[in-house]
Amino acid sequence: MRAAFASLLIAVLVVVLGAGAVFYAGVYDVAATTPHWPVARTILEMARQRSIKAHAAGIAVPPGLDDPSKVLIGLDHYAAHCAVCHGAPGVPKGDIGRGLYPPPPDLTKAASLYSLAELFWILKHGIKMTGMPAWSDHGDEELWATVAFLEKLPGLSEQDYARLLVASMAHGGHHHPGGGDHDPAPPTPSSLLPARPGR
Repeated sequence: MRAAFASLLIAVLVVVLGAGAVFYAGVYDVAATTPHWPVARTILEMARQRSIKAHAAGIAVPPGLDDPSKVLIGLDHYAAHCAVCHGAPGVPKGDIGRGLYPPPPDLTKAASLYSLAELFWILKHGIKMTGMPAWSDHGDEELWATVAFLEKLPGLSEQDYARLLVASMAHGGHHHPGGGDHDPAPPTPSSLLPARPGR
């Protein structure tokens, strides 16, 4: 038993020292133009998923995320800070988003893979080694509003997104690309929102 434990300890030590030598020698390519080695990608993806799940476990989702005014606040944050990397309906990823590795996910699909609490945690704390910044200085209310918008995002067409941008501007939001400059009678936010997708 002691010999087996010693052999295991030596094997682990050899692997750790070997990995350290590879990293120290600069053999591992950290360029964003080169994908991770499959084993590194698997380890990082598992660590990311498990960490998000563990850290978001105690977060309570506030009531009222369906409030159209919250969705507009979230849209404003998304259009100003997220669409450049993640894109939006009718809005392609910008140069920054296209240059990141791993590539920022298409949130019309990826957002449904996370719970609302997990989305909030990701927005607030960011994710290391992905280019996803922490938005903790924006305040919880704005971040929850962004989560409210992300929940609606999968059901939005290009036209829905453009109309919501116009409604956001009419309600005091910022001007963002893809929203147009004029709308003589902006629609009300609640009339623009598609039915809530199932979770």
